Amino acid sequence: MQMDELTGAPSVLARGWATDQAADRLREMILDGALVPGSRISERMLQERFGFSRTPLREALKVLCGEGLVMIEPNRGAIVTRLSLGELEAAFELLAVLDGAAGEMACRRAGDTQIEAIAALHHDMVDCYRARDLQGYFGLNKAIHLALVDAAGNPSLARIYRLESARVDRYRFAGNRASANWARSIRQHEQILDALRARQGSLLRECLVAHRASGLRLAREQYEREARSLNPVP
Repeated sequence: MQMDELTGAPSVLARGWATDQAADRLREMILDGALVPGSRISERMLQERFGFSRTPLREALKVLCGEGLVMIEPNRGAIVTRLSLGELEAAFELLAVLDGAAGEMACRRAGDTQIEAIAALHHDMVDCYRARDLQGYFGLNKAIHLALVDAAGNPSLARIYRLESARVDRYRFAGNRASANWARSIRQHEQILDALRARQGSLLRECLVAHRASGLRLAREQYEREARSLNPVP
């Protein structure tokens, strides 16, 4: 670890790197279900298991709090965020509107280089699908959606999109574990890319809204599974 020459303490650059590493690991644990909604995050366990030091870990928790993945409560520490079903549905409803608007704007405003960069991400995502690499697939899937939103050229839309998307990512991730759902998502992404390359804004809006509707169905199913596991019927 890089140290400050005057104080002997870790440098700002090193602390930032450690915070990013801790945030990435925690985010991954939340998305894949290792840390379940409503559970308290044990700082001591994470320090012992991964070797995180206290300051970067707490900074990482603040990052995830800003993303909506955790809540920091007085006297309880960090808790994995658990949305209500209504909150989950409202977030997807908003994201569908933002997806559609971003798609139309991207068809008008995106440069050819931006579109081909999105195509490259798509091809990498398909490779992950064929390799059955769900973690890699989901990372690229998310990158495609964010790149498309950025291609719309509207920073305000992109900011709101990122915040809402982060709150529901774990439900989207879990929903794609079933092979049929995964294959359906790939087909939908092929249609999205075709519409973007053709710059057919209305068609792209329809594709993105339909894709989001499929995501909501899977997210709702995942939510209900988790609810049953947390409150089993006697």
